[in-house]
Amino acid sequence: MLGKLTLADIPYDNPIVMSAVGFMVLFGLIIFALITRYGKWTYLWKEWLTSVDHKKIGVMYFLVALVMLLRGFSDAIMMRSQQAVALGANQGYLPPEHYDQIFTAHGVIMIFFVAMPFVIGLINIVVPLQIGARDVAFPYLNSVSFWLFVVGVILVNLSLAVGDFAKTGWLAYPPLSEM
Repeated sequence: MLGKLTLADIPYDNPIVMSAVGFMVLFGLIIFALITRYGKWTYLWKEWLTSVDHKKIGVMYFLVALVMLLRGFSDAIMMRSQQAVALGANQGYLPPEHYDQIFTAHGVIMIFFVAMPFVIGLINIVVPLQIGARDVAFPYLNSVSFWLFVVGVILVNLSLAVGDFAKTGWLAYPPLSEM
């Protein structure tokens, strides 16, 4: 099921990646602890997580897009700081292949996991209200599409911790003179 994925693919030697993964895990644990502390699991399950209401699904699209906006913003900060630090003989703090992965991840995240969910969330909320419908045509399919989107978000963020995001850029395709 995991193909060629092994524990050796986890970049324990890269402090940037491991600190980002640690931050994401810590943030997730804090959210989990707060929901448990205030006893909101039943409310979340009944009112939000299993909802087929188009307005609630639209709001959930917005929330996931905001979380991914923070992830894309952190990629942008890393890229800009690499460009600011890499001056003259100094190569910066990111290896070239890691910078290429961050560049690709930033583009994918900002288009597919920020811009599109904002638009889809807005469409989910507004269009049924504009046409006077009580709900979208297929509310369960609408809910399934949101949760498949969430699975995609989780898999993309998991690719930060395990393996490489993408083999792109200069190192993936050397010039013909070097081949």
